[in-house]
Amino acid sequence: MKINLDLGMNIDGFEDEIVYEDIEKYIVDVLNREYESDREVYVSVLLTGNDEIQNVNRDFRGKDMPTDVISFAYHDNEESDNGVYDSLGDIIISLERVEEQRKDYGHSFKREFYYVLTHGLLHLMGYDHMEEEEKKIMRAKEEEILQAYGYTRDI
Repeated sequence: MKINLDLGMNIDGFEDEIVYEDIEKYIVDVLNREYESDREVYVSVLLTGNDEIQNVNRDFRGKDMPTDVISFAYHDNEESDNGVYDSLGDIIISLERVEEQRKDYGHSFKREFYYVLTHGLLHLMGYDHMEEEEKKIMRAKEEEILQAYGYTRDI
């Protein structure tokens, strides 16, 4: 499967933590492992800060506060099917929020970043956590993927 990844980065202050090639490889690996498609897959990822994600959270979700990750899954929208790409959607991650949560949970920036990225990718693939049973399934899948790449809670 060919992955068309649009990775936008506003990473001021996080240059030492973010390696584009590693993120790209992870996304491609996870999608190849977890998602089946007979077309090229399109995913957009924007790495940004609290101000920008708060604006998106307010404008699209009605919550005027920063959050760690927001996913816009296109599979819910038949108009997104252009016949060329399997357009999964957009992921927006606040690196500032990732740093805050890393400290709160006592693990590395890398582990927290890949957790929120994995969470966003799973949403694009149709996973959700609104119902308790869905939440259990999604959490188990997150942990399975993170464990496979060595991103355990203790790093």
